[in-house]
Amino acid sequence: MQLNELIEKAQILVDSTGKKKAILLDYAFWEELLEDLEDMEALDRSREVNGEYISWEQAKSELRADGVDV
Repeated sequence: MQLNELIEKAQILVDSTGKKKAILLDYAFWEELLEDLEDMEALDRSREVNGEYISWEQAKSELRADGVDV
């Protein structure tokens, strides 16, 4: 997901004075955003193993073996 996608899909709610109060996202888009964040978190956790960098495919395999859903 790109930042411009997020900006295009977000609706900003304002109060009667024009002050920004909240952002509204489509639920399916929200779920996609959460999945992307979970993937980034999993990548951060698995980026370095024993001082050596490993491939994303290997990292996913090891995380799944540990019960992490990636």
